[in-house]
Amino acid sequence: MLRAVNRVFLGLAGLVLMCAGGAVLAAGVGLSVPSWWPYDGRHDVLLSDADRARWRDEGWWWPVVIAVLAVLVVLGLWWCLAQLRRARLAEVLVESGDGEGALLRGRALEGVLEDEAASLEGVSRASVTLTGRRNAPRARVVLQLEPDAAPGGTLARLGDEAVAHARDSAGLEALPAEVRLGLGKHRARRVS
Repeated sequence: MLRAVNRVFLGLAGLVLMCAGGAVLAAGVGLSVPSWWPYDGRHDVLLSDADRARWRDEGWWWPVVIAVLAVLVVLGLWWCLAQLRRARLAEVLVESGDGEGALLRGRALEGVLEDEAASLEGVSRASVTLTGRRNAPRARVVLQLEPDAAPGGTLARLGDEAVAHARDSAGLEALPAEVRLGLGKHRARRVS
């Protein structure tokens, strides 16, 4: 969700800045602008003295300005803290049968899943990150395949062996996995 919020926020900010900047640039260069546009000449200023002092004496002006700025500060802090939040799952809740459950370190499950994925035929390197909630984890797996590996077979074995073993050993109902496949670098073979 954070990725979508970032994209929407940056897209809207960019669109507003581009439209405003383009309109001011068009007026500054001397191109024709619509009659309702506030800046219509080369020597026109963005905020005149009258515009800056227009609402100062109104009783509602300062509370509205302070409220809007406070909301912007709170939204900015929320966004900054969301950027720093750890995406990696620290612990996984394992159903132990006694009703309370046990906690398994997320790094331990990642390490086991990573080792088993790396031991599959055709895989030269594997990387696993657990995300989601502790009672419903999700796995992000990055596999670097060897040049002669079959991606379909490797992906099937990963789901049937490594992910299934991790799901069963942690007592999870499901362990959805997002897998990204990459090809390891290799030198071209010489033919003589």
